[in-house]
Amino acid sequence: MVRKLMSVFAIGSLMALSACNTVQGAGKDIESAGKCGEDVLEGRDC
Repeated sequence: MVRKLMSVFAIGSLMALSACNTVQGAGKDIESAGKCGEDVLEGRDC
């Protein structure tokens, strides 16, 4: 029983860590797209 709970906890922790990584990467992509849009509006290349 304890072994099963530890396995579930470990898998849940790994999933949570990978989700944070994905959200952080998505935030960087959105930030980059916004900067590119500003550059285009100001007449510069991305």
